[in-house]
Amino acid sequence: MKVKVQKIDGSEISGADADIELNDEVFGVAPRADILHRVVTWQLENRRGTARPTRERSDVARTGKKFGRQKGGGTARHGDRAAPIFIGGGKAHGARKRDFEQSLNKKVRALGLKMALSSKAKDGLVIVDSLDLADAKTKVLKGHLDKAGWGRKVLVIDGDSVNEGFRKAAGNLVGINVLPARGANVYDILKHDTLVLTRDAVEKLEGRFNG
Repeated sequence: MKVKVQKIDGSEISGADADIELNDEVFGVAPRADILHRVVTWQLENRRGTARPTRERSDVARTGKKFGRQKGGGTARHGDRAAPIFIGGGKAHGARKRDFEQSLNKKVRALGLKMALSSKAKDGLVIVDSLDLADAKTKVLKGHLDKAGWGRKVLVIDGDSVNEGFRKAAGNLVGINVLPARGANVYDILKHDTLVLTRDAVEKLEGRFNG
């Protein structure tokens, strides 16, 4: 499919570079809700840290020696300092270790990313020539984005690394997130209103699947 290439302020480019041909095997895949749901769930679960366990009675290294007489001492007949009632003893019914990491087939993950890109290609995809800014200032970039009218939540993906001037200028703008091509993922693509790709990003993403 052919897509018009824009400048960073939303104005169109004229000449031979006005269009870019997108690979239908990457940007023309019919989205499936079940695949996207599986990939997003896998991403979010793997972001969770392991739930730390507490030390229970069997995990505490304390003496088991009886520290008082069985009778005649006027106190209870305790024999183990690891009991939960003592300071330094094990936790009664403590939290157990929980690991939330999931596995997902590599082919399913790749298919999910293709579907996310394809869903944006139908509505919400913008291709820009580059992220170069003559004046890399936040105020200037905000003016460009307001003129382009790309919406409140925009994900910008560049090539091997994000243009440094653009990254700094976008750092204080709410709703504008930037990623290198290798960081492209289903969750971030779907949760933004508009996906902005540079020419380098398109090349890297298509090469990621062709390779």
